[in-house]
Amino acid sequence: MSGLDTLASALGGSLTGKRILVRSDLNVPLDGETITDDGRIRASVPTIKELSEAGARVVVTAHLGRPKGEPDPAYSLAPVADRLGELLGAPVAFATDTVGESARSTVDGLADGDVAVLENVRFNPGETSKDDAERGAFADQLAELGDGFVSDGFGVVHRKQASVYDIAERLPHAMGNLVATEIDVLRRLTVDPERPYVVVLGGSKVSDKLGVIDNLLEKADKLLIGGGMVFTFLKAQGLEVGKSLLEEDQLDVCRDYAARAESGGVEIVLPTDIVVDSTFPSGDQEPQPQVVAADAIPADSLGLDIGPESGAAFAAALADARTVFWNGPMGVFEVDAFAGGTRAVAQALTEVEGLSVVGGGDSAAAVRQLGFDEAAFGHISTGGGASLEYLEGKELPGITVLD
Repeated sequence: MSGLDTLASALGGSLTGKRILVRSDLNVPLDGETITDDGRIRASVPTIKELSEAGARVVVTAHLGRPKGEPDPAYSLAPVADRLGELLGAPVAFATDTVGESARSTVDGLADGDVAVLENVRFNPGETSKDDAERGAFADQLAELGDGFVSDGFGVVHRKQASVYDIAERLPHAMGNLVATEIDVLRRLTVDPERPYVVVLGGSKVSDKLGVIDNLLEKADKLLIGGGMVFTFLKAQGLEVGKSLLEEDQLDVCRDYAARAESGGVEIVLPTDIVVDSTFPSGDQEPQPQVVAADAIPADSLGLDIGPESGAAFAAALADARTVFWNGPMGVFEVDAFAGGTRAVAQALTEVEGLSVVGGGDSAAAVRQLGFDEAAFGHISTGGGASLEYLEGKELPGITVLD
């Protein structure tokens, strides 16, 4: 029995006519009012559509960006509601507040099968408050708008927030299809993964991935390191990294990882060549990429991507993998001159005969921006931070409250 079936049973056997609050992750990038990547909205559609087709009156809550607990037009969900309506092929009502008069009248006006989106829940300070009472008071107001709750925003389940955690303590609740799929995939990465198991980590900082590396060093067969974080690993080996991103306070940590990997039989693969430039790319200067050996980075240059030799080596390391987790681009993929490494890893993942998981965030944005077919990957996560915390072995409040 699915989570939605269980919820229907708790509400008398049917969802028809029931007001179902759905916490989705609709935190998409905007250029003004133009959505530049609608991946998270598309991922939210199946659960919303299933509830609508079951006759529920669907009330979607979500956030966008980081407003400071008060309305800010720059973070309005209005463009998102419009796009959701296009994807559903049906009008979506939009409330211009979170729990006020507009929200109440919008929900009251829904017919069976209708969908509404409430304004950005982070416009209310109670959403993200560290004070249990303040957060609970906002959750009480949200609960008045629904008969049941579905948690389907995987990108926020690692947050103890009113529309994620506290609301589930107040209404009959269920895990949505998207969250259920995400948790199932992550369990396959951590509980008896099919081998060989290769983890690819990139992004800017080692410190962002400490918990993941700690945990996966016990589970993976190979760990491929790229992105800005690789320069701290290279510096830990005694190599010069020029003006590249460097976390001096993590050098001993990287040395410890290398020693642990060696003793545990885990292969850490670092790039052997790097694409460098004299400055970080900006709109007023054409990139001047140069490929150099990883042990010959010029003092006046900074690394911005793994080189072509390394891209080929990473692809070769992935060729026989049966399980792959990738989080973090290999370079500044937004600029074509420094996208080669990320493109090589993405292409290799499409050819994996087994489970290939793109771990959300910038990695998910990269595969879309670089033109890959999402269906070519085993799974593209909608929650980078939540994925990482799960893989660190942490409890996710938005999941534990459902249990």
